[in-house]
Amino acid sequence: MFALANGLGRAGALSEEEHRFWRSGNDWYEANFTNPSTVDPTVYDRVLNPGAEAWFKAMAGEVIDRVNGYLELLAAHGVSCERLESSAPGRVIYEDDDQIVVVPWEAASPSA
Repeated sequence: MFALANGLGRAGALSEEEHRFWRSGNDWYEANFTNPSTVDPTVYDRVLNPGAEAWFKAMAGEVIDRVNGYLELLAAHGVSCERLESSAPGRVIYEDDDQIVVVPWEAASPSA
């Protein structure tokens, strides 16, 4: 979700209002939760952890509440994105109070 929104923002595709939302949203997330790659620079390494993706924990409260604005932003630009929930999204490679980063089961299997 963040990568998709960041792509739109960096490409200059957002209106002034959307840009303000995107910038203030990113600033809030940066100030209020840990970027996993600052703790483990290899967490999103495509060779070591193919398909690695972050999932917010259900109890993350305000962190999750702010996701809807990003989904609306993406939808306004025709970017397909949906909110998913799972009790077992993959092999956990990082965890903190608000989130986990997982390698999806398909990518984690030896035959993949």
